[in-house]
Amino acid sequence: MSRSRTGSYPAAVSLVAVAALALSACSGGGGTSGSASGTTLVIDTTFNLKTADPGREFETTGGIVDKALYETLLTFKGSDVTKPLPGLASSYEESSDSRTLTLHLRAGAKFSDGSAVTADDVVYSLQRVIDIKGNPSFLLDGVTVAKTDASTVTLTSKKANPALPFILPNPALGILNSKVVKANGGSEAYLNKTSAGSGPYTLTSFNTNTQVVLAKNPKYTGSNEPTYDKIVLRNVQAPTQKLNVQRGDSQVALDLNSDQVTGLGGGLKVLSGASSDVIFLLLNMDKGISGTTSNAKFREAVRKGLDYAGLLALGGTGAVQAPGLIPTTFVGALPSSQAQQRDLSGAKAALKASGVENPTVKLGYPSDLSVDGLSLQTLAERVQAQLKEVGITVTLAPAPTTTELDNYRNGKEEVGLWYWGPDYPDPSDYLVFLPGGLVGLRAGYKAGADPALTALGDKAATTTDTATRKKLYEQIQTTLNASSPFIPLIQPSRHMVAASTVTGLAYNPVWTIDVAALGAK
Repeated sequence: MSRSRTGSYPAAVSLVAVAALALSACSGGGGTSGSASGTTLVIDTTFNLKTADPGREFETTGGIVDKALYETLLTFKGSDVTKPLPGLASSYEESSDSRTLTLHLRAGAKFSDGSAVTADDVVYSLQRVIDIKGNPSFLLDGVTVAKTDASTVTLTSKKANPALPFILPNPALGILNSKVVKANGGSEAYLNKTSAGSGPYTLTSFNTNTQVVLAKNPKYTGSNEPTYDKIVLRNVQAPTQKLNVQRGDSQVALDLNSDQVTGLGGGLKVLSGASSDVIFLLLNMDKGISGTTSNAKFREAVRKGLDYAGLLALGGTGAVQAPGLIPTTFVGALPSSQAQQRDLSGAKAALKASGVENPTVKLGYPSDLSVDGLSLQTLAERVQAQLKEVGITVTLAPAPTTTELDNYRNGKEEVGLWYWGPDYPDPSDYLVFLPGGLVGLRAGYKAGADPALTALGDKAATTTDTATRKKLYEQIQTTLNASSPFIPLIQPSRHMVAASTVTGLAYNPVWTIDVAALGAK
């Protein structure tokens, strides 16, 4: 069928089935109602944050920050990720072969210093992401960015790229004021001190360990006019988040689990629903990292030896076992009937067949990170206990997020416990787990490790028919589950709490929340 269109993605080929999130007031229990303190909104979350530079930012909290500071060419509204909407681009057209995307810039858009947003700024910003070769660079793999005229930019992909309109809303692709950034050496240090965007907020202060403060941008020209003059985003562990929002020290808490939101009083509102985050184990296939985890039979022993039902119990009400790496709400996800089940005798047999006697492996994970309110420390301890029943000794090796992220990204973990939140709402985002892919390499899954799987991935990435894409991604999932270094565990439940005075809270799987969309009553 023809895929030429302007500014929208047909419902027939929507690539995400988004689970509805219910917003309801809690009753019962103690506590006091939170309220907005003047024009300041305080949001508590557990930081996963390294930088405010959109060309380098690729952490959960960084997505919240850069969504506020920088506009992207396209965006999504609220929780709906089935249709890219105008951002800095007022409209776009995609060619019938899904290789060319032409975007027309919104007239009158201004940066926070009052200067006009131009096509040159767009080309500079997107090319900068490509050239930095940082974590978000893969979003524009094979894409050439060119200025067509003063208000038009054309993105050309080497291959069919039906996901590109869904990629462009990612905050890492925020548009920078090229003159200002160039004048300051294009440095990350500069962008961690002050913002250079056209978003609804500007950066007042930035600390990766404590808090980030944002101020309303008086020169903002977009449609998402913010309510609050000041946003304070604080790094707070979940138990303290609950106390703070109950007594009104904060107005939003993003990381509470299902137990913590039960019985909240004071008119606090709870936004609950299935998370799109998939928590997984990686077992490094690089023999230089581990002769144990690179053993296929050892990996089989771990896969069969985990008690998935026991892990799921930690995820809270609404959590689901992840049957594959693609979350259950996405096209290409496997049905729950194909989820791995525990086979303790099979695990012991596989361990014996591996030839590895009395194995001990080190499990790395971020000690200070919670995923949707679930502490990875708690999950790691449960994995350790379960594998002990198989005959595998797991030594826990937690480290602060910033430290362990480097180990993970540099492929230094023997066993790792991590999660993947979607960068964009398309199953092609999960091709990074294939051999030679961004995450595949972190687990020693090198290019050429499985040529048939690589060929499947290449075909899936360029196929435009939805039914065919679905089958291809299901085949990819089945193959990954059988032989890859990754073991999908669970999709936790997600709960966010807001004071009764706060309106507009909506979970988005790409940037968690849009702080500029939050209102007051």
